[in-house]
Amino acid sequence: MTDKTNRKVLVTAALPYSNGRPHVGHLAGCYLPADTYVRYLRLKEIPVRFICGSDDHGVAIKMTAEKEGKTPAEVANFYKQKQFEDFSACGISFDVYSATSDSPYHIEESQKFFLSLYDKGYFEKQVSKQYYDATRAMFLPDRYVRGTCAYCNTPDQNGDQCENCGKILDAEHLLDAVSTLSDSPAEIRETVHWFIDLSKFETVVTDWLESATIRDATKNYVRGLLSTGLVKRSMTRDIDWGIPLPLDDPDAQHKVLYVWFDAPIGYISFTRELCKQLDGNPDTYADWWKSDDCEVVHFIGEDNTIFHCVIWIAMLHAEGTISLPHSVVVNQFLNIQFPGKDEEKISKSRGNAIWLNEYIAEGGNADSLRYYLTAIAPEKARTTYNPEDLRQRHNSDLGNTLGNFVNRIISFTLKYCGPAVPEIDAGYSTEVDRLFQEATRRVVSDVDSLLENYSFKAGLDRIMEFARECNRYVDTKEPWQTRKTDMETTRVTLRIALDAIYTLGILLSPYLPETSQKIQAAFGQNHLLWKDALTPLTAGTSITKPDILFQRIEAATDD
Repeated sequence: MTDKTNRKVLVTAALPYSNGRPHVGHLAGCYLPADTYVRYLRLKEIPVRFICGSDDHGVAIKMTAEKEGKTPAEVANFYKQKQFEDFSACGISFDVYSATSDSPYHIEESQKFFLSLYDKGYFEKQVSKQYYDATRAMFLPDRYVRGTCAYCNTPDQNGDQCENCGKILDAEHLLDAVSTLSDSPAEIRETVHWFIDLSKFETVVTDWLESATIRDATKNYVRGLLSTGLVKRSMTRDIDWGIPLPLDDPDAQHKVLYVWFDAPIGYISFTRELCKQLDGNPDTYADWWKSDDCEVVHFIGEDNTIFHCVIWIAMLHAEGTISLPHSVVVNQFLNIQFPGKDEEKISKSRGNAIWLNEYIAEGGNADSLRYYLTAIAPEKARTTYNPEDLRQRHNSDLGNTLGNFVNRIISFTLKYCGPAVPEIDAGYSTEVDRLFQEATRRVVSDVDSLLENYSFKAGLDRIMEFARECNRYVDTKEPWQTRKTDMETTRVTLRIALDAIYTLGILLSPYLPETSQKIQAAFGQNHLLWKDALTPLTAGTSITKPDILFQRIEAATDD
């Protein structure tokens, strides 16, 4: 059990394959909610480290390299850099963004992890049947075989897991299999691999599932997998791009670790890398991965659930020295719908993705995208990205409700009270003022609780509800009228409204970092903490008018 007085948190976001650039679906899936949570923890002064990097191994990168006429290492390094640039442009604030093919500790950690399980007898060497592409003269990894699920008869499923029923698939449970590399029928051939029997860990996974902080949809999904029984799963592959299998065995030649065995170990190896940078000693990673005081929180998309909530849990338990995660926060898929078209799954091949680099290059506002993706976050069910909906919410929620409130209050104060927070006489406060101040205290508490429990969409909704309450307060007090006859009351209204803006500047920091900085800068601040959210402004504090927070976005034309 974590000691809250010594609490620290290690946050990871799923490692993206380094064969492409991220789109809005990726951002909404795990990187934005992870960043929001990390920024919140930093505001609370809770020690936190944010770990991510590219997943470089496996056939996906190898095939991209072949297509682009590069080596796998060149492809991995190129896309790793581009991913980091794209995430950074959207305000994602990793503490380390490494790579499984480039981290100085990853080969060592992965092979050590494998050998730990091997020495304890968890691996079984056996001949297995695997799909083979005779045209390409290669065994096919799971994701390069598609066919019909033998359990539920759903067509067009990958060779690792059925998206419809969630069952794990293998050579005996994928019908009419076809190689996605050549579109030719996939043959079944024998090869030697090292398997881990996941059925031995069903109780471990069940117990962890009940003790960890997991969303109900994820728990129910994993319970469904457990109810049908877990099976043996190969943790090695026939490919020449990956972590070499560390065994002195003739059958181990030209074998590498399964990419989903070595990828989550990247969380550990990247932490070692960060600890070397920050602490001067990579071994301090144990303070994060082997400490009862540390909460390990994984943020992932729904397609990674079985790997993080079953296989990774089994691996960690078998290894024995590394803590199981405190939480696995799973978001569902984000679909997309363009004006005049049907809703569909985001797909590079269909050409319907909104790429982060293109969004930013075309003048898109990073905070607007963060706001929209959080407002429609697929936390409990799949949701849909609609560019027109983003534009409307930018103009109404951010431009009118939030931006206009901040701008008009500060402008009005500067015009009628001067360039500083006004001095007030509390005797002029009314019940309306006191109720609004109570609402301000309440929103801080509410958002704090929601963020702590990974309810990011609800937290943002609560902030925007308060922003609307701010506008109602000012409309009720009518300072544009009272300033003609009662400046004392007017100053009270403006002072309380300025306090609310100050509070909003802090509450919005995890969600809209650039906007938060602009609001804080209006009061001469740039690094406010959560504890400052309810600290009243000091009379005489200089205030400056910020630029328009959100310029209006006009509707697209057909020109």
